[in-house]
Amino acid sequence: MVTLPDILAARERIRGRVKTTPCLAAEELSERRGVEVYLKQESQQRTGSFKSRGAMNKLLAMPETERAAGVIAASAGNHAQGVAFAAAEVGAKATIVMPESTPIIKIARTRAYGAEVVLHGVDFDEAFDHAKVLQAERGLTFVHPFNDPLIIAGQGTCGLEMLEQVPELEAIVVPIGGGGLISGIATAVKEQRPEVEVFGVQSESAPSMKLSLEAGHLVERKSTPSIAEGICVKHPGEMTFEIVRRYVDAIELVSESAIERAIFELLETGKAVSEGAGAAAYAALMAERFPQLEGRKVAVVVSGANIDLNILNRIIERSLAKQSRLVRLHIRVQDRPGGLAALLAVVAEQEANVLRIEHHRVFTDTSFWETDIELTLETRDREHIDTLIAALADHGYTRIQEVGVALDPSPIRRPMRAKL
Repeated sequence: MVTLPDILAARERIRGRVKTTPCLAAEELSERRGVEVYLKQESQQRTGSFKSRGAMNKLLAMPETERAAGVIAASAGNHAQGVAFAAAEVGAKATIVMPESTPIIKIARTRAYGAEVVLHGVDFDEAFDHAKVLQAERGLTFVHPFNDPLIIAGQGTCGLEMLEQVPELEAIVVPIGGGGLISGIATAVKEQRPEVEVFGVQSESAPSMKLSLEAGHLVERKSTPSIAEGICVKHPGEMTFEIVRRYVDAIELVSESAIERAIFELLETGKAVSEGAGAAAYAALMAERFPQLEGRKVAVVVSGANIDLNILNRIIERSLAKQSRLVRLHIRVQDRPGGLAALLAVVAEQEANVLRIEHHRVFTDTSFWETDIELTLETRDREHIDTLIAALADHGYTRIQEVGVALDPSPIRRPMRAKL
């Protein structure tokens, strides 16, 4: 088992090579959620995630002969960059095996740290198996993403920082994939202040650690596609499972839609960029998975920010639509000069901002002298949309169809009883 002295030794070992990230009070999020929220922003590490802590500790603790021979890892994202960064820092050669479907940006970032990237397999499991083959062929040291005491101890330094940054901390919420991060944090916290509760969060798409705890033994569960791919692990580690079973107070699951909303709320209200895995812990607060935390001081680990910008853009637009801040209307108008201008004049009177206009003259059931106009508009709220539609009807537009989206069901909690 990893112990507190192991984590304290890891902190001294990696000091000056890995950032002490901020753990800042998030006043607006606290008021929304009825919990005194502090965001531990591991997204501010140079590699964009907490993974550099464990990787750095592992490589610095290795015998010089092993570092000289080189290291190898399998990853499609944050672990790859963490190992590549640590290897560059200590002067070791790193080989990273990544699935063939890995986005180009992640491959480029890993290579930018000087690592050799080998693309193999359709998913992480195939990449992992190939990495083990290359390890044996080349005589390399394998750096496991979570089932390694040095990795766990390195991740545990995050827990040491939170206790120091928020002295009266009452609970910590941590995302769980293979369990390396929460194992390190829970060990660091419980062996100093056992009264501080540690809660884990997994996506419903990958609940292997929660299922393992419920069964009392390791359970393998193949994950389904998830926006939080960083915590989609088929089976947790033997070592991390034992630590989680000893120190973690509870694990809850969150839906994909909750993670999506959490990414948006962290960005807009918390001013923190997060990937799906990084937002999972906050998603649990937002979805009220831990009602016992109401009014208490809670640190939420934002574990990473390496999100594809195309995905982030889709999340922003989907979230705005669910909050009635974007709307798409199909409106039938007379296909004559000035027809579009007259329609837009009504929209302007109602102070809606036009983002996109499309004409539909062919794939439609309109008469020859009519056309369907599709407007994508920026609006304030549901009341603004209803007022706009009523105004259009008053001006004689009788065929108005709103392209609906599911409303955002996330509750907005009452203000906290005590201020930060």
